[in-house]
Parts: sequence; structure tokens; C-alpha cells
Amino acid sequence: MMGSTRRPEIVLKSASNVQASPVGFRNLGRGALGGVIFGCNNGTIHECFSKQLFGLPYPHLAYVQNIMPGLPLFLFNYSDRKLYGIFEAASHGQMNIDPYGWTTNGQEKTQYPAQVQIRIRMHCVPLLEDQFKRVIGPNYYTNSLFLFELDHAQTSMLISLASAQIASPSSIPKYFPERSTSQPAAFISEARENVQLPRRCVEATLPLQSEKDLVLDKLKDMAFEDDFPILGSKGSLEETATKELEGKRLAGSVVEVQNGAENSQISLESHVTLDQLIRELNELKDFKRQQTEKMAHLESKLAKAETEIQWLKDRCLKLEYASSCSEQIAEEKQLDSSAVTHLDVRESIFLVGGYTGSTWLSSLDSYFPSHDVIKSLLPMTSVRSYASVVKLQNELYVLAGGDGSSWLDTVESYSLDENMWTLQPSLNVKKGSLAGAVVGDKVFALGGGDGLDCFADVEMLDFDIGRWISTRSMTQRRFSLAAVEFNGVIYATGGFDGIEYLNSCERFDPREHSWMKVVAMKSRRACHSLVVLNEKMYAMGGFDGTSMVSTVEVLDPRLDSWMPVEPMLSSRGYSSAAVLGDSIYVIGGLGNEESIVDTVECYKEGGNWHEVRNTAIGKRCFASAISFE
Repeated sequence: MMGSTRRPEIVLKSASNVQASPVGFRNLGRGALGGVIFGCNNGTIHECFSKQLFGLPYPHLAYVQNIMPGLPLFLFNYSDRKLYGIFEAASHGQMNIDPYGWTTNGQEKTQYPAQVQIRIRMHCVPLLEDQFKRVIGPNYYTNSLFLFELDHAQTSMLISLASAQIASPSSIPKYFPERSTSQPAAFISEARENVQLPRRCVEATLPLQSEKDLVLDKLKDMAFEDDFPILGSKGSLEETATKELEGKRLAGSVVEVQNGAENSQISLESHVTLDQLIRELNELKDFKRQQTEKMAHLESKLAKAETEIQWLKDRCLKLEYASSCSEQIAEEKQLDSSAVTHLDVRESIFLVGGYTGSTWLSSLDSYFPSHDVIKSLLPMTSVRSYASVVKLQNELYVLAGGDGSSWLDTVESYSLDENMWTLQPSLNVKKGSLAGAVVGDKVFALGGGDGLDCFADVEMLDFDIGRWISTRSMTQRRFSLAAVEFNGVIYATGGFDGIEYLNSCERFDPREHSWMKVVAMKSRRACHSLVVLNEKMYAMGGFDGTSMVSTVEVLDPRLDSWMPVEPMLSSRGYSSAAVLGDSIYVIGGLGNEESIVDTVECYKEGGNWHEVRNTAIGKRCFASAISFE
């Protein structure tokens, strides 16, 4: 959802060898760049994959240089109008990795010097243009040409759309390189392919070709009915059946075909042989079941290990950031272990998940702004960002979000008393960039998106029946909205409806069970923050359709009007915000620069914004925040 304020007219080419067209760039910085689409055609796609190299003309170097290893990439084939992926960068984007790429004789200089080495993240069925055009619609500047730079929201939606159609091995073109990263699914598939059939030495001869065919057909039917992949190939069946029947000439076996009807007779010895094969097939099925159970156990252990590794990575990142600060600052802010231990987490801001610029987080941290101290609590069961967090009684509920490659429908809660996470009923739809609110003892999940659509849907967690139920939808679709509960009423503000960025607001009164439009904000905002301080609502920062903003406006429901107040010091969106004491704290986020915002700003009613010292948190965006006040 990032953009640029200007579009310089430049004539560009791509590796597709199509006619050049005048177009500008989105000018997304490194922190705002979520992914990149490269171009090709039927004549260049083979070289892209055989060399594991993508390239664009020189003018594109401005943003290709912002590509970091691990950044999601896609390849658009202008010949068949399909989008291939999912790939990721294996190097930094740079000039002339292969100075002679995509040339006819290998002697001319390449026309596509803005290059990056790639590897395959996931083999997916190519997306038709009608499928992905809705996701990157704002990038189109003609009916058939579009800008290649993707923001984080577009990238997440494309990954979600593509990963829903994982390609089968037989459908992958031969020019694709082998997958370079190990995944549990690949390990399981390889293990199953390496399972060997038990071999029996049976002295038998084949009486007639028709009898062998009958046995083969019977085994094929049994194999396919039982979905047993090892016996799925004709070669393995013929080998097994031939070894079983070879050497046993069965006199009297006759295949008669009369008047289009087939009458077959199989001798007693053939029945015995077939029974033996059936028993062995059952043994193989038992072996497969045992292997499946073992694989499930290993997957469970792997998931647990990944959670622990992620927690250790989070801790290492925090320690690395802290060590980069000067010794003088560290000495000024250092607390002895007993002081840190006795800090009450209920007097802190809870930070949930997010992204550091290199790592997607599963962490739960307790942040004390006045001490510049952060305490790590038990991490979530999964990596999570673009989520929403609410508090109910003595627990935090984290709703849906994304794991860096796809949207989630899972919900988990954290108990402060027991210091443990509990899985709760999942939402009805996978979604991210949603909002959450609590009214009484009810938890609400509002809006968001699933990679294809923006939602107006609202779900409510019914603890009596143990599941989420659909309740009255909002009047508008809202992706990357913000919402709060205020005096028993839910207010939803801003967001993106799939076409434009919104300044509209609406409220839901559970007693009336209906949504009603209220006075609109002065500015359009999405991915902004919304909090309540001293009976007033504050909308801060966000993206207005052109850039991240620093503006702040406040709504006093009694006056029914949004009024501008002192802007923040930094433009930012996708930040975390919470009220602690008599102050609002805004933490991190994504700015208009190339890096993630690493500052924390504080505001008191009637005062000015000022930065508080921050050596504990470091860089973080796409996270959620909440306090127990």
C-alpha cells in the first residue's frame, strides 16, 4: 500500500522483448518494498530459470538495488500472460551479475543489467492475469502494462493466492532448478519415495500374456482404490507381477473373447499367487501407516523446535541491537536484575510479534518506556504479524494475522497469571490487517483481507458454543483499519476498501446491533493507530494513498468533530500504539524512508510529541501493542 508522489516519464524495456512504454516508478524504499515482479517471454524464460537469474533494463536499477536476500520475487511471462512463482532473492540486487545474459551469441552486452540471483521458495501453478490483476490493480497504468514494484500488502496477498495452488511434481517444467531450501513437506515426500517394495523370489512361469494382464489389472485397481502411491506406476507393477508369475506355466488358463464379452479363468495356482500379493500389499499398507505416524511425530517435534529457535532468534536480535548502543547509554539505563524482576508487567506495554526487517517474530514482550527496559515473555505458538490484540479480563487474545508468507485464521490467548498460551477457536476466514475489540465479555474481529478481497465482515467469539459466529457487517469494506471500544461502543476508522483509502468512520452499539456512520476524519488513513485517552479518540499516522503521514487528529464524541492536534515527529504507519498512564506511546512502524522506524514517541494531552530513549526494542513494524490500563 505504498506509493510515490511523482512518476517521472521514462522509456523502459523488460526482458520480455515487448514494445517499450512510457511509465514511472513507485519509488518504494527498501523498507517499503515487499516484493518485485520481473518480466520474460517464451524466448527468455528458459535462461531465467537455468541460470537462476532475473534481469530488468538499467532504469529499473533504482529499486532493484533495494532487493535484499530473501525478498519475495515473481516472474511475469508476457507471451502467455501468466505470473510464475513463488521465488525469492538469493543475492542483493545489483548491476551485471551476468553482463552477457539474454543475448544471442553471448558477446553483446545485456540489455537487462539490473539483475538478481534467485531461488525457488515454492513451486506453484502459474497465476492467470485475471487472477492476480485484482491484487496489484493500482499498479496498472494501461490495460496490459503494470509497475513491477510491490508493497508488503500486495506481496502478502500474491503469496497467499499463489500458495493456494501448489504445483504437482509432474507439472513443473524441466527447466526449473531443484528446490534449494529444505522443507518438512519435501522431506516427507522424499522419504516416501525411498520406501522400497519387499521382493519375493517365486519360481513361476507365465502361461499366457492374458493371465499376466488380468493380475496386473487386479493389482492396479487395488492400488488406486487404496491410494497407495508406491504401486501407482505401471513399471513397478509389471516387474512385481512378472517375478511372481514367471516360471509357472498354468495349463488350462484360457481367455476367451466371444461376441464382445470376455470370460476369463484363472487357475488355482494363480489365485494362490494373487493372494500372496494381496497379503504383501496389506503389509505395505501397514508399513505406510506406521511411517505416516512417525512422520507426524517428527513434524510435531519440528514445529516445537522451530518455535524455540524463533524465540532464540528474537532474543539474539534484541541483544545485538542493545550491544550496538554506546557503553555510556547502557550504563545510564542499566537496571540490576532484582529491579527488572520486580517490575509489574501490568504496568507495561505488551508488544506482540511483528517484523524487524529481516525476521518475522513470534515474541511477546513487556515494554517499560520509563525504564527503557523490555522483558521477554513466553512466545506465541507461531510467527505472527498484521494481527490484532485485545484484552479480556486477565488474558490477551491475538487474532489471525500473517506469518510472512500467508494469512492465518488461528487465535491464541495468553494468561498473565499462568504465563502460558492457549489455542482458541479459529476464525471462519483466514485474514490479516484486521482490527479487534472487546465489549463486555465478547471479542469481535473486524474487517481485514485474505489476499483477494477486503472484508466488511465482523465475527464474534461465542464462548458458550466455543466458536466464532458472524454478526452484523460494517457498512464498508475495510482492510488495514483501526478500531477501539469506547463507552461500550465499537468505533471503526479508515482502511482500504479495495479501490480507495478511506476517511470514513462508523460505530457499532451491541444493544442496537447495528452499524451507523459517524463524522469522518479530516484525512484518509489506512494502517494507522487508534487509541482512547481522557475520553477522546486519537487517530495517528498511517498511509493516505500517497505516502505515510505524521498527522494526528482527535475525536471528542460529545462534540462530534475530528480536530487536528500536534503531529508526530516522524511519518509512520504499521506502528504499534498504546496508552500507559496519562501518555500515548507510538512504537516503530514503517516510514517513507528505506528503513523501519526505530523510534518511540510519547504524547500527553495538550503537549507536544517527543521521543523517548529506546535501546531496548530496536526496529519493529507490523506488530501489535496493548496495555492493561
